[in-house]
Amino acid sequence: MKDNVYKVVHLIGTSSKSWEEAGKVAVQKASKSLRDLRVAEVVEQDMVVKNGKVKAYRTKVRLSFKYE
Repeated sequence: MKDNVYKVVHLIGTSSKSWEEAGKVAVQKASKSLRDLRVAEVVEQDMVVKNGKVKAYRTKVRLSFKYE
């Protein structure tokens, strides 16, 4: 097996629909500028609240990709 190095970035995706959608948004956006994505790990989920109502779901993701 070939030795490899991977870089990890931290991202926060947002969605008005769900935490799952927020995570997908983060990965899809990252895939436009990063190649060879490997693993997306959900680190934390929270919500933006305004006037007692949920305005957005936020998913914090740790994303790894192969470092060349």
